[in-house]
Amino acid sequence: MSEKIFSAAELAKEAEREVRQRRWTYARLVGEGRLQAEIAERRIALMEEIALELRRRAEAEEPTLL
Repeated sequence: MSEKIFSAAELAKEAEREVRQRRWTYARLVGEGRLQAEIAERRIALMEEIALELRRRAEAEEPTLL
């Protein structure tokens, strides 16, 4: 198995950035008629779930201060 390159927190942050990017980009593409709204919504929802899962992993890896 390969060595971890990125922490769960870094992965979560990047996935959250990707959600924002998709919202902005897909809204434009839908408005231009280049992407169907249903497909855009599904892809955004999928990335939101990925970001949520990665955020949960990141929080589980954080050391407790107590």
